[in-house]
Amino acid sequence: MSLDNTKLLDFLGELDKELSRKITVVAAGGTAMTLLNAKPSTVDVDFTIPKDDYDEFGRVLKIIPHGFKVDSWPNGMVFSQMLPEDYLEKSIPIRTKTRNVQLRALHPVDIVVTKIGRLNERDKQDIEACIRKFKLTRRQIIKRAKEVQYVGRQENYEINLQYVIKELFEK
Repeated sequence: MSLDNTKLLDFLGELDKELSRKITVVAAGGTAMTLLNAKPSTVDVDFTIPKDDYDEFGRVLKIIPHGFKVDSWPNGMVFSQMLPEDYLEKSIPIRTKTRNVQLRALHPVDIVVTKIGRLNERDKQDIEACIRKFKLTRRQIIKRAKEVQYVGRQENYEINLQYVIKELFEK
C-alpha cells in the first residue's frame, strides 16, 4: 500500500482522537520525505518519538486499525542509528489539524544520515532525492554522520557513508 500526504495525515487524525494528551511524533525516512514533498508517497510509516510520548503513541497505535506497517523508535533512534540530542529542535514542524499530535519531520540531513546505515536501493534513491531537493552538501552530511551513533559495526556505517559521498558528490 502506498501512503501519500493525505493518507498519512488522515492516519494521524485517527490517532489524535484516541490520545489522552498532547504528544510529539517525528516522521523519519520516507514518511518524512513524503511530508516534506520530497517524494509522492511512502510504503510504510516511520517515527522517532520523544521518550515521554513513546508509550502513549504505542498504546493508541494498538487500538487504531490502520492496515499498514508502522515502525517507531524512542528518542532519536531511527533504524539502527541514534541521532544526536538536537534532532528534535532541528526537525521541521508539519502543519496538521490535529489537537493532540504535534507532527514534525526529521531535518533532511538527518533523513540522509539515518538512511546511510541500511543503504538498500530505495535508501540510495531517497538519499539522492534529499540531496537534490534540499541542496544538501557533502560537508553537511559528513559532519552530521560523525555525530550519529550506529548500533552495530561502525565500520559498516563508515563504508556506506563513503559510498554515498563518492557516488553522489565525486562523479
